Amino acid sequence: MYIPKANEETRIPVLHGLMEAQPFCSLVTMGASGLFATHLPMVLEKECQPFGRLKGHVSRANRQWRDLSPEIEALAIFSGPQHYITPSWYPEKRETGKVVPTWNYAVVHAYGHLKVIENTNWLLAHLESLVNSHEAAFPTPWKISDVPADYIESLIKGIVGLELAIERIEGKWKASQNHSEAHRESVVKGLEDLNTAEGRAMKELMLGSTKKAESDLP
Repeated sequence: MYIPKANEETRIPVLHGLMEAQPFCSLVTMGASGLFATHLPMVLEKECQPFGRLKGHVSRANRQWRDLSPEIEALAIFSGPQHYITPSWYPEKRETGKVVPTWNYAVVHAYGHLKVIENTNWLLAHLESLVNSHEAAFPTPWKISDVPADYIESLIKGIVGLELAIERIEGKWKASQNHSEAHRESVVKGLEDLNTAEGRAMKELMLGSTKKAESDLP
């Protein structure tokens, strides 16, 4: 991934934070038929060194798990906040007009060699972990044990597990870091005035990026 220095994010806790907040990723592999992508939620195990481990599952009917070349790195792409940035927000528009639109976003690329797992106990533990993490916010969390055991067993026969120990990781936070403070403040104000969920998310990303830049000063 092309990452200008101003947009590079290397702090592992920050990268993990985006992956946990946006766990629905694009898993890209290379196989005999070429590139193949599946969109799926993955569970991040942060304690696995050096960069964590991802666990997911796909339908047994999904040919990706049969077709992938295990000796070639797989790529899991996690996308965070993104937003169009209009040049109308820049003070420079009124002064010289020499401004153009852009798109701000945050993204994490996690690379590693993918393992295919068909072990029933592994799959059950993975499903419980996936469900528990996403049900935690509900007043009465649904649990795997709420379902008859024989029904879960039949469903597990239809899926295949995937495990990726992250061997390298990249983060790109494109949040107007290369613009002047006046431009950044105007963009934050413009996003705030939109009063949308997407605008608020990008505003927070930009404010967080500002704090990073300040903390890097001597």
